[in-house]
Amino acid sequence: MQPKFSKEQLMRVRDQALMYQCACPAQVSILLAEVMSLFEYQEACLNQTDTDARVHTAIAQATELAYPIFEQCLTDVLLLEGWNMETLEMPELLKKRMVDSV
Repeated sequence: MQPKFSKEQLMRVRDQALMYQCACPAQVSILLAEVMSLFEYQEACLNQTDTDARVHTAIAQATELAYPIFEQCLTDVLLLEGWNMETLEMPELLKKRMVDSV
């Protein structure tokens, strides 16, 4: 799996989104981190039987299908909201709107 976002980048999006109570990007970034962790776990899990191997392969394949879909979703959300895609900085206008709504 070749992720577009590193774990650190996903944490950056999550932290900013949660700080300003903007749940949507946070939820997608958390989901991506969880899917990546699930994939990594399946790759490292012990295969003591043929069934184990098939189970881990099935889960790893599902994560490989799901990850790019949600990665594109996060990209779309960040672009729609006007995030800086190089720094992954939430736009000031969105920060202000979130703070003002609290």
